[in-house]
Amino acid sequence: MTPSSYVLIPSRFGKLGLLWRDTSAGPRVYRIHLPNELPPAFPNARPASCAPMAELAARMEAYLCGEIVWLGMDLLEMGLCGEFQQRVLQAEHGIPRGRVSTYGRIAALLQSPRAARAVGTALGRNPFPIVIPCHRAVRSDSALGGYRGGLPMKRALLEMEGVPIGPDAKVCALEFYY
Repeated sequence: MTPSSYVLIPSRFGKLGLLWRDTSAGPRVYRIHLPNELPPAFPNARPASCAPMAELAARMEAYLCGEIVWLGMDLLEMGLCGEFQQRVLQAEHGIPRGRVSTYGRIAALLQSPRAARAVGTALGRNPFPIVIPCHRAVRSDSALGGYRGGLPMKRALLEMEGVPIGPDAKVCALEFYY
């Protein structure tokens, strides 16, 4: 297996780790670590710079500072995920900034209306948080649900995008996406 490389991305939440491997198709992201899950050291990884990853890291940093930027999926190694998870992640990536959907609506979009929990599980195992904005999925009752980075981070990301959240920790969405 090709050695991995990484770059650390500063944010108000702490440092994120962007890990990638060089492949015959070019560099491919295989994991993004949120601050609370960042290993103290990356075994078998080396800090490195390559233009596509430096650009992605800069765009992620700008996003985390509140700027409106597009984070595409073209550098992600989606083959790490099963077919259902890939479909969930693609649907989640399609939710625009400032909007939210529910796990159930995403399941219905994927023609699996009883798979809301499976959607939540797929998002909980999202190897590419921030680029795949899994913080934009909430429970059907508008409660935030879970987030690997912690609920304070999920709330802060949604509020940064302009999603109002009430004192009851529920999204004040007039309409859900999908």
